[in-house]
Amino acid sequence: MPGERTKYAWRREILATRAAVGPAEHAREASALAATAALLAGADEVVCAYVPTKTEPGDLRMLDALRERGATVLLPVTGEPGPLSWAHYAGADSLRPARFGLLEPITETLPPPVVAEAATILIPALAVDRRGVRLGRGAGYYDRTLGAASAGARLIAVVRDVELVVELPEEPHDHRMGWALTPEAGLSELGDPRARAAE
Repeated sequence: MPGERTKYAWRREILATRAAVGPAEHAREASALAATAALLAGADEVVCAYVPTKTEPGDLRMLDALRERGATVLLPVTGEPGPLSWAHYAGADSLRPARFGLLEPITETLPPPVVAEAATILIPALAVDRRGVRLGRGAGYYDRTLGAASAGARLIAVVRDVELVVELPEEPHDHRMGWALTPEAGLSELGDPRARAAE
């Protein structure tokens, strides 16, 4: 069963597969993700997102598409382990190199509770399963952050299509995603809608 594999084994396999994705394929997938992202938010909505690294699906076009729709885009600012702080994305020129090889905004840093203003949260993931269980890199920043999100916020894991899988290992502190965003399938709802309706 896939769920019997460890998180470490999943991470190792997915990172190796991502490293083998060529520039042309990465660019094609990034373009597709940007096209779907443009439909995720309207004017004056707050979207918490992130800057994909070189091997993660997507690129700055995803963020620019949201801004072009009039959304306010907030990006994470990493510090010591704990909930993420945020800052406004104002285009590529507003970014600087930061910890862990990331790019972060040079704009004013906002406190972690601002995540509660987001209607949509795009979340980096190595994989997500059909139940909504997300596999991250293991640092726990998002697990510490998402508890402060609005109950109505759309939690969307951004992955490649092959990274939307049947079952992943789950731990009690894991926050389940409601949707997956992939290049080919676009936005896919996760979990059992009937179970959510009964909550």
